[in-house]
Amino acid sequence: MIALIMLLSLFEIVISQNQSYDPETIQVLQLLYQDGHVVIDNGIFQLTLSNPEGFVTGVRYNGIENVLAYTGHENDRGYWDLVWNFPGKKTKKTKGTLDRIEATKMEVITQNDEQIEISFSRTWNASSNVTVPVNIDKRFVVLRNSSGFYTYAIFERLQGWPAVEIDNIRLAIKLDKDKFDYMAISDERQRYMPLPDDRIPPRGKPLAYPEAVQLLDPVEPEFKGEVDDKYEYSMESKDIKVHGWISTNDSVGFWQITPSNEFRSAGPLKQFLGSHVGPTNLAIFHSTHYVGEDLIMKFEEGEAWKKVFGPVFIYLNSFPKEVDPLLLWLEAKNQTKIEEEKWPYNFTNSSDFPASDQRGHVSGRLLVRDRYISSEDIPANGSCLGLAAPGDVGAWQREYKGYQFWSKADEEGYFCINNVRSGRYNLYAFAPGFIGDYHNETVIDISPGSNICLGELVYEPPRDGPTLWEIGVPDRTAAEFYIPDPNPMFVNKLYVNSSENKYRQYGLWERYSELYPDEDMVYDVDVDDYSKDWFYMQVTRKLDDGGYNGTTWEIKFQFDDQMENLTGDFKLRIALATSNVAELQVRVNNVSVDPPLFTTGQIGKDNTIARHGIHGLYWLYSVDVPASSLCPGNNSIYLTQPLAISPFQGFMYDYIRLEYPDSVNHIT
Repeated sequence: MIALIMLLSLFEIVISQNQSYDPETIQVLQLLYQDGHVVIDNGIFQLTLSNPEGFVTGVRYNGIENVLAYTGHENDRGYWDLVWNFPGKKTKKTKGTLDRIEATKMEVITQNDEQIEISFSRTWNASSNVTVPVNIDKRFVVLRNSSGFYTYAIFERLQGWPAVEIDNIRLAIKLDKDKFDYMAISDERQRYMPLPDDRIPPRGKPLAYPEAVQLLDPVEPEFKGEVDDKYEYSMESKDIKVHGWISTNDSVGFWQITPSNEFRSAGPLKQFLGSHVGPTNLAIFHSTHYVGEDLIMKFEEGEAWKKVFGPVFIYLNSFPKEVDPLLLWLEAKNQTKIEEEKWPYNFTNSSDFPASDQRGHVSGRLLVRDRYISSEDIPANGSCLGLAAPGDVGAWQREYKGYQFWSKADEEGYFCINNVRSGRYNLYAFAPGFIGDYHNETVIDISPGSNICLGELVYEPPRDGPTLWEIGVPDRTAAEFYIPDPNPMFVNKLYVNSSENKYRQYGLWERYSELYPDEDMVYDVDVDDYSKDWFYMQVTRKLDDGGYNGTTWEIKFQFDDQMENLTGDFKLRIALATSNVAELQVRVNNVSVDPPLFTTGQIGKDNTIARHGIHGLYWLYSVDVPASSLCPGNNSIYLTQPLAISPFQGFMYDYIRLEYPDSVNHIT
């Protein structure tokens, strides 16, 4: 406690010494024109943008002439970009056309003593077949006495324009690699980072895919032998609020703060990249990572569309040299809270970004009804509730064209979703501890100033009878299952002693074949512990000749003799946390019967296994198991994944439950 008080006291002293937080300081906001550039200077920092392209070419701060990367072309320092294709043009070896969004027009939107907002826009030319058919307006905003700049972009398609597909939309800012050496994306996930030079052979050796590199001869010996892979630093959308880099020698921090994730695709659980070695700071607004082709933005011929991505805040902070520079992370978190309280921003000068008084609010209470757990409705404590475009159950996790607004219910199930843009929505939800998705089909019309109370809502998760046995916890991830130690030759030291992030280590898919070299996993529900005995992903087994085999897992359980006269169907519930080019086949008491009792067919292209994730898309299946297929005594259910051409095919299970027939009417 004493140490904490001392730390907070030091923190307050540091804040008082930081010039960007002195309310008495009077700064002059200036807009300067230079050859091929515009410069915004507010006395705290100086932002240089190429004119008319709109690339971030320079950021001067705290005595550093330019905190950005100084090598290469200046359009490779800070930029918005996207990856796109006309339908049918992409080949298997091509990810699409990379467009760095080079604007053709610069316009000053606002210039006064308090703020400057500049637009860099590009209008699509109908005669062009080499540019994405989208009008793009990139905005940059600098406020007086602000230690950073805001940026957002307006994307618009008009009626009659050709069909197009977009894979990725992002903002990338590359920092001076000789200065910024420490990365922080959360309280637990922060570290000194290797250099980009370390990835280049012979210093580095590419592993199973180009993004993963083993550092053989890094500049700094402390990194020798480690694996560097950008996917090891992915985060769920709901958690990406602030991340960035610190120049420890200069005591300068460079942060990206995202006060709201309303403009990101696919809801709060969608995983996005947060950092590269480099150092590179990323704001990913749309990507297919951890979902696959289901999240390619597809626009039909003639389809109109408009969406605002951002604003995000690029924030700089600094401390006196005698203060631990790593404390800059805590100060950046404090600034994040300030930005969240200011959301939605009222200083942007665009009718496409509505202020708070032009938005609506939705409130209510969510209860869960499961009579085999409780005779009374259960408050959906900790459930996630969101407004997204009208669709089917769970449609939010594949939605990308509109906005989503999510909130978390309190202990009694009450929720309030604030600052919702005008539009038509469905209410979606999922509750920890219960399978499936809640979906309210009523279309909710939000208009400026609306305040809608939905009252009490009841979610009845899928359930036909009491539980015979269950494996795992219904939380939409595989985190509770057995995660092996990594191969000592392929580690990221950040996660060596982290039980919470153990799954982020490289190469864990290979550990399955090492643990089960000849026979697949067998799990006895009466004896085994899923946290120790259920491998967290069902993957292919690597063969000595370099090929792969599919795998079959066996679940063993006892069937009570007293239940032998039961009729009807048992119900097998299988919730998958991810699937990648895989097929799930279910068989009962006969591993060879063909066709199987149930098959999903090939599903998923999440690639979560290779990208060190713990979940991708959520899949829920209900399988009827005839009582006649079970027998008194020992029984087995077999889960087969037969597809096997790569090490990355397979599943992660979220939860499995076998229910008695509904004729067994009692509370377990």
